Amino acid sequence: MPTVRPQVVAHRGASHELAEHTLGAYLEALDIGAGGLECDVRLTADGHLVCVHDRDLRRTAANKGIVSTMELSDLSELDFAAWKNPWSDLDDEAPDEDENLRGVLTLRKLLETVADYDRRVEVAIETKHPTRYGGLVEKRLVDMLRDFGWDRAGAPVRVMSFSFTALQRVERLAPEVQLVQLLDKPASWPMLRRVIGRDWIVGPGIKMLRDHPRVAESITRSGRDIHVWTVNKEKDLDRCLALGVKAVISDRPALMLDLLEQRFGPAE
Repeated sequence: MPTVRPQVVAHRGASHELAEHTLGAYLEALDIGAGGLECDVRLTADGHLVCVHDRDLRRTAANKGIVSTMELSDLSELDFAAWKNPWSDLDDEAPDEDENLRGVLTLRKLLETVADYDRRVEVAIETKHPTRYGGLVEKRLVDMLRDFGWDRAGAPVRVMSFSFTALQRVERLAPEVQLVQLLDKPASWPMLRRVIGRDWIVGPGIKMLRDHPRVAESITRSGRDIHVWTVNKEKDLDRCLALGVKAVISDRPALMLDLLEQRFGPAE
């Protein structure tokens, strides 16, 4: 019987049901009871951090533009939700949607939403690299966390990256912010385990844990907290429970919460 009930973190919001990184997807994740929200951040040409995964906008906004070369005002004119349900305009019975739930989402707006919510919700913020702005992304991120008073121990945020260098930057700028070293290649673990900070969390992908059980055992033996992405199936959740992971990052937070209730009972 598993003993650790992991936190359920909504990957880009409730992104199985609603368009990723939109305010609508995050509000849905909050409403169903997700304990955390995950987002990717990129820097616009005029210095705003926005919640967008891809370097360009072809997949999520039907636009050839590159996020780093566009200003926030340009991004604000785009629909970031239409791709998820391209036939919605043809449905006469579909309810009218608030356009604010469909547009580009700034990190500041997401953090304000979390800060105003009626329970503690944590935010896992991934910085994307390589990027033309290099370390400026982490600098702007830490500046924003300071605005919220969230650059201190116990704050409801953590910063994640596949880039060890990026996380080192955050550690220098804000030593108390919790850090997560993301990991998708088993060959990189032997090196990373020797150099990452003592209190850093390890964030392996579920596919790596499935395909490389010896690496999964090694990560577990390291004694570090483990946050796993992207966990969308029952068998993968059970794998995480067996390893004692502390957080599962999922496109389907409602399903994960239901499965955990079956195993642990209602959440307190």
